[in-house]
Amino acid sequence: APDQPSAPPAIAGQSGGCGVAGGRMTDTRRRVKVYTLNEDRQWDDRGTGHVSSCYVERLKGMSLLVRAESDGSLLLESKINPNTAYQKQQDTLIVWSEAENYDLALSFQEKAGCDEIWEKICQVQGKDPSVDITQDLVDESEEERFDDMSSPGLELPSCELSRLEEIAELVASSLPSPLRREKLALALENEGYIKKLLEIFHVCEDLENIEGLHHLYEIIKGIFLLNRTALFEVMFSEECIMDVIGCLEYDPSLSQSRKHREFLTKTAKFKEVIPISDPELKQKIHQTYRVQYIQDMVLPTPSVFEENMLSTLHSFIFFNKVEIVGMLQEDEKFLTDLFAQLTDEATDEEKRQELVNFLKEFCAFSQTLQPQNRDAFFKTLSNMGILPALEVILGMDDAQVRSAATDIFSYLVEYNPSMVREFVMQEAQQNDDDILLINLIIEHMICDTDPELGGAVLLMGLLRTLVDPENMLATANKTEKTEFLGFFYKHCMHVLTAPLLANTTEDKPSKDDFQTAQLLALILELLTFCVEHHTYHIKNYIINKDILRRVLVLMASKHAFLALCALRFKRKIIGLKDEFYNRYIMKSFLFEPVVKAFLNNGSRYNLMNSAIIEMFEFIRVEDIKSLTAHVIENYWKALEDVDYVQTFKGLKLRFEQQRERQDNPKLDSMRSILRNHRYRRDARTLEDEEEMWFNTDEEDMEDGEAVVPPSDKPKNDEDIMDPISKFMERKKLKESEEKEVLLKTNLSGRQSPSFKLSFSSGTKSNLTSQSSATNLPGSPGSPGSPGSPGSPGSVSKSTSQMAAITTK
Repeated sequence: APDQPSAPPAIAGQSGGCGVAGGRMTDTRRRVKVYTLNEDRQWDDRGTGHVSSCYVERLKGMSLLVRAESDGSLLLESKINPNTAYQKQQDTLIVWSEAENYDLALSFQEKAGCDEIWEKICQVQGKDPSVDITQDLVDESEEERFDDMSSPGLELPSCELSRLEEIAELVASSLPSPLRREKLALALENEGYIKKLLEIFHVCEDLENIEGLHHLYEIIKGIFLLNRTALFEVMFSEECIMDVIGCLEYDPSLSQSRKHREFLTKTAKFKEVIPISDPELKQKIHQTYRVQYIQDMVLPTPSVFEENMLSTLHSFIFFNKVEIVGMLQEDEKFLTDLFAQLTDEATDEEKRQELVNFLKEFCAFSQTLQPQNRDAFFKTLSNMGILPALEVILGMDDAQVRSAATDIFSYLVEYNPSMVREFVMQEAQQNDDDILLINLIIEHMICDTDPELGGAVLLMGLLRTLVDPENMLATANKTEKTEFLGFFYKHCMHVLTAPLLANTTEDKPSKDDFQTAQLLALILELLTFCVEHHTYHIKNYIINKDILRRVLVLMASKHAFLALCALRFKRKIIGLKDEFYNRYIMKSFLFEPVVKAFLNNGSRYNLMNSAIIEMFEFIRVEDIKSLTAHVIENYWKALEDVDYVQTFKGLKLRFEQQRERQDNPKLDSMRSILRNHRYRRDARTLEDEEEMWFNTDEEDMEDGEAVVPPSDKPKNDEDIMDPISKFMERKKLKESEEKEVLLKTNLSGRQSPSFKLSFSSGTKSNLTSQSSATNLPGSPGSPGSPGSPGSPGSVSKSTSQMAAITTK
């Protein structure tokens, strides 16, 4: 049988532990919180309700029932088993195990209620209510049972200096047996033995009796491993805790004693950034710090067999933190003073740093709260004005203060991104773009001085959470996605892309050091995320600002990871198979930097080589006709010698098939009949809100924003065929088409049109064809600036000349 799990400390009086919902069940004596022990040996709050005991027919016995105070639902229904070991702790806790790995605890608001239920349990099990445990914790061997019958209690040696070795041996021998551990714990409790041991500790220190101090170390360490809350309450009391730490300084395995008490009394200073008037709260903070110090620094790292023996210590700290957060949260004057001093310009820098560090630690403590209590915590902070305060702090020069403020901001974004979005949209109506909270975050990301950009990576993750449509809310009256993304692209996107645009004015990056490359890679990562998850907003921005051309300048970077980021950005756009993007790519000849990088890479078999080939392979497999024609017409001469993969020859074959169909429409119609009503569905359909946006009058748009015209391609019918048979049929048809065209090509000796591609060292490229368009708007030969291209128009389907571009 397993060891009895430790119980959480009493939590009566903590935040959320008072008051009865809706005026029902006003008897607070029976008000409880239900806890279960999770796999990490931490207590999870299952809810608050009222407990009763009654006979349950289904379970055939007296049972404990807890009904939720919010809606009356059943939180707990547990039969009082005559053989289950129930433990009563701290006067307001009852703990027991339902099964091998399912431990429960009831935390009562009042001692009287705990006593009543305890009497019921003892009555069912035939025990005296004065006991703290109703059964032996585990089944012992027959020999131990016989020992137990013959010696009902454990007799401790008298607490004397000369008998310390005997006491240490007794403690060590009791730890392996759960029954003996329980007897030892009861004996230590009943006889006030710990305080007597600590008196001997003073004697040993005065006499410099090192052997005695080593024995005391083993005794105190053993008492910790008894995992008993009642003993911890004695050891962690104000009068005892420093002496307990003193005992643990004399580890026999160390040649010299540690100076833990000296550190706690002289080095570690308690700073009250805002005076705390409640003495109980102050004492609780001191106690929690010291117990945490014991756990982290004083006690040796527990072995695999000892880990579960310290679970009660973890619980003690956990519930102390819960109480501290609750008590501070309820002190409105404290929080009001805190935020007033944070935002006051007269507050000196050192004081402000202490205030921010306190707030950061306060938020860190809140992570121990259960979800409903954490909701109340962050709601309180929001009402106190934490976001405006953070905006002020982030605008300050002190790097340490800004770093702490960033950590606080991350807690808020992870907890409730919608709250942050709502705040920034409201402030945009009153403030300039420069001082908006999100723009401050972006600027800190861009200006991160860390060579590894650790802070920038964290901030990029927060921005990604804020612009992620997956966690945006939609209600009957408003759509958060539409509102926030409209705000973000109007007020913030230009700040995010500023470093990218500044660094790509020429045909290669103007700054190409490692830190700049890392920053641009982060920005590209976020833009790639936007391409995937945003619809018309990012499309409009990319086409209007000619972003893709600027991004592809980074293909010339000496840093391979940055060049691959630029390629991945373009690959994501092509993967959407959106004709608006395709027309923009063709009009601006945006395959040129990719082909150039491919040729410069030479015969090296690396990630760049594979990624570029995969992009062209995608165009071939998905049969994107416009891009296939564009690539073959303009870049075939540069790519025709690549024969270690069949990608480019396959693209040429696709191109020839298209020409064949256009030259012989009857053959094309015949093939469509043979396809047996095979329909090709559009890969992407416009969302409702996108259609709404496309239908908006141009007068409603902001100046300088390009309006992307809606596609004139009709939506196809739903394909009724089975997807697998559809795929196999398409594959067979394509193979037969390819064989047929290859045969015809060989017989007729048809030659491909002659296209030349020459790369010069300048910023322009010489692209010639049989009939080339001259000075196309936005093309490499045009005088138009990259920042103001015309809107993309329709592409001519005639393949006898280059794609003609019309502008609206």
